[in-house]
Amino acid sequence: MAQIKELRCPICGRSYSPVEIQYTCPVCGPVGTVEVLYDYEALKAQLDRDSLRNQHEQSMWRYKALLPIEAESKVPPLRVGMTPFYDTLRVAQTFGLKQVWLKDDGQNPTGSLKDRASAMVVARAMEQGIRTVSTASTGNAAAALSGVGASVGMNIIIFVPASAPEAKIAQLLVYGATVLLVEDTYDVAFELCAQMCQSEGWYCRNTGMNPYTVEGKKTVAYEIAEQMNWNVPDVVMVGVGDGNIIAGVYKGFYDLLQMGWIERIPRLIGVQAEGSSALVHAWQNGLKPEEMQPMPAETIADSISAGVPRDRAKALRAVRQTHGAMLAVPDSEILAAIPELAQQTGVFAEPSCAAVYAGAKRAVQSGLLDPQDSVVLLMTGNGLKDIKRAQQSVAQGLRVQPTIESIRQALGIG
Repeated sequence: MAQIKELRCPICGRSYSPVEIQYTCPVCGPVGTVEVLYDYEALKAQLDRDSLRNQHEQSMWRYKALLPIEAESKVPPLRVGMTPFYDTLRVAQTFGLKQVWLKDDGQNPTGSLKDRASAMVVARAMEQGIRTVSTASTGNAAAALSGVGASVGMNIIIFVPASAPEAKIAQLLVYGATVLLVEDTYDVAFELCAQMCQSEGWYCRNTGMNPYTVEGKKTVAYEIAEQMNWNVPDVVMVGVGDGNIIAGVYKGFYDLLQMGWIERIPRLIGVQAEGSSALVHAWQNGLKPEEMQPMPAETIADSISAGVPRDRAKALRAVRQTHGAMLAVPDSEILAAIPELAQQTGVFAEPSCAAVYAGAKRAVQSGLLDPQDSVVLLMTGNGLKDIKRAQQSVAQGLRVQPTIESIRQALGIG
């Protein structure tokens, strides 16, 4: 286990011990989503990155020595992490970039990167003997918690907007979670979940609120670095809703930099949907996290829809400290990107990931990406999560009669 040195608020800088607080900074409130920091000098003396070559564990737990879990503690059995990393020459040529990779976290057990956060939260709950864990979600975090929770027989209670994609809601029910369909927005569901957790003593997995969600999600950065032989790319592009994933990507690279395992942190570019772009607005206008106000959250990319991004402080810091950017793309471009990405790479992605592909195209056009840049596009969710949008993005197949003549006619074969 990496010994936790402190929990630090990114707003006021106050430091707390891990037993002093459970969730956010008591002084700054919900915007003060604390981060977990370690004694990096001690870790440097104990660990050697080259020893990972002898590590047979092919999951996020291969980095257990850098995670807030005791070495002897049991972890959920589902294999989360060590997802495929593809060198996509055709995308690089299409965009006019030096090199483009896809990190396909849609291959996790429940189909999204959020399995990483849920695996971490459930592992900590197991360590503390907690039996009930709850979260609010637009779908993916809920599915992740439901699936990981089912693997260890944990009681899972989900708050999800009733407007979430049917496939995502079905996934929760299949895993046996108690599902509360809230007739309102994700932000309302978030508050209801937080209140119930406080009153009933459940462990809350809510994104941003629980500091250990980032500690799970940061493992994707560890994997990118290791899969690139510790020569990190110039840029990593990430879909952004609550801001927790881009915060996790930053934290992972930050850890590795403190350990001396990499030489720099890549520039981080966050991509939002134009209909839910509170962080783009804040970045463009130089707003502090605590100055941000709720904004509209209407987009087909439900996984990155948030009126009040919960991890806004760490998300903005990730972009500003790496000299990155935040940009927005319209739903029409997100929809068009679903088949374009699939036909270029063979990776079927849900709208929140297609937004990253559409965002990369815009970043090239606007000069945010240079032709000499090497870029990783982080794919956070599988396209099967939202079949409805995939169907909208493509034409119908060719209907034919069961004859060779009809087939030839449909194919334009003389």
